[in-house]
Amino acid sequence: MSAMPVDVLGVRVDAQTLEEAVDRIAGWIERREPTYVCVTGVHGVIESQDDDELRRIHKAAGMVTTDGMPLVWISRRRVPPGTPVERVYGPDLMLAAFARSEATGWRHFLYGSTPETMERLRANLAARFPGACIAGALSPPFRPLSAEEDTAISRRIAEADPDIVWVGLSTPKQERWMAAHVGRVGAPVLVGVGAAFDFHAGVKRQAPRWVQRCGLEWAFRMATEPRRLAARYLRNNPRFVWLLLRESTRSRLAATPRKVDRAT
Repeated sequence: MSAMPVDVLGVRVDAQTLEEAVDRIAGWIERREPTYVCVTGVHGVIESQDDDELRRIHKAAGMVTTDGMPLVWISRRRVPPGTPVERVYGPDLMLAAFARSEATGWRHFLYGSTPETMERLRANLAARFPGACIAGALSPPFRPLSAEEDTAISRRIAEADPDIVWVGLSTPKQERWMAAHVGRVGAPVLVGVGAAFDFHAGVKRQAPRWVQRCGLEWAFRMATEPRRLAARYLRNNPRFVWLLLRESTRSRLAATPRKVDRAT
């Protein structure tokens, strides 16, 4: 079954399973079709409300996954009954693709994070997936790049001849990078996975599965990184709920037949 597009506050997300998402990546690699994947949760949807360029980037993506449980719950309500919809979480998507690549021979490139985290990430992935090929890795400077630096980085990635470039720059920076570099770095598929690098490197704790299933990963992450994430979640989550309620109210009002006054 193919993914079904679902509109969430003007942002298209793909209702699908994790296996279907990996299958789509496999198809793009087989066809050498340049595209990129946005792994999107509430944060990405809310950022897109005030950023027309980011909303266009999501629209142009080959796939926009349901990274957060709220998007999964909304998608399940908006697709035909019985349609399987899973959380396609960035860290899980990365592991599933690495597992598949032990049989397919896909070449991976890792882009983002810090040199220290990248070293641990490569070691952990190599230990977990000894049959997977990590063709290269690069941690860019934490500042805007010059045109010359950007060209050199693109050339270095292309020379590694990857099939997938995993981008860990956080939202919305990674989405902008992918949209600007799709088709320029040799790989047919670019995937923005945010904090997956830190989780798989073991430098940040991942929420327990039961917390993730309950849709409370945001609370776990805010508790572990309050200075960095508290403002984001306390701003974005209430706004997300408010916008959904407003959208629902408008839809109900539009569907309600208007009474016509008749003169007697």
